[in-house]
Amino acid sequence: MSDQVHIDDVVDACAALAAAGLGDMVWGHPSVRDAGGRGLWMKASGHGFDEVGTEQVVLVSWDGDVLAGSGRRHIEYPIHAQLYRAREDVNAVVHTHAPAIAAFASLDAELHPLSHDAVPFTHPQLPRLTAVTGALIATIELGSAVARATGSANAVLLPSHGAVTVGADAAAAVMYAVLLERACRTELDARAAGGPKVWSDEQETAFKRDQVWNPAQLRAGFDYLVRKAGLAEREVHP
Repeated sequence: MSDQVHIDDVVDACAALAAAGLGDMVWGHPSVRDAGGRGLWMKASGHGFDEVGTEQVVLVSWDGDVLAGSGRRHIEYPIHAQLYRAREDVNAVVHTHAPAIAAFASLDAELHPLSHDAVPFTHPQLPRLTAVTGALIATIELGSAVARATGSANAVLLPSHGAVTVGADAAAAVMYAVLLERACRTELDARAAGGPKVWSDEQETAFKRDQVWNPAQLRAGFDYLVRKAGLAEREVHP
């Protein structure tokens, strides 16, 4: 797999996250695993999701050295590096500070499958990083703690911080971030209205996970967001 394919994956991931409204000015970052084993390709520091093109992507070694690209790496690269080291099935990682995720993480409560959006994160329940830190994940030790907390799940909440999602490819990791934000927003709305009363049981959740969020459906949602970002760009720069 060529370097350009990895770069394009990161650029598309950033575009999709921007189109979904998951930006936090210049913070938050997606990455993809380097197929050659050199480390990971990720958004360079100092740029918003909607600003990222091929020049704003860097190859970062497992030890944090920038091997390709002219930008600076994010201080939280250990999130990505340690998850890739722990999970051979993971080829893409997203870290976001989306507001509904942050608000729900503060409740220290279970997420319920109130809608399709929550299905990837329930039965078993969405894990969370506990009793470690709400600060930046800036060391290998903290990155390893995130990986341990994630386990085999496709997302983990970072209370007082945000969340991390993982996937077999960029489409899956990005869509899990989008879905988690929507699921947390629905849970918050239901709690504000008096608390949820009806949700899918374990059997229905497992069925919907394959029916609604199989790889083809995740790819369809991701491709839509990338197209949406492209249309917005053309409207700004006709």
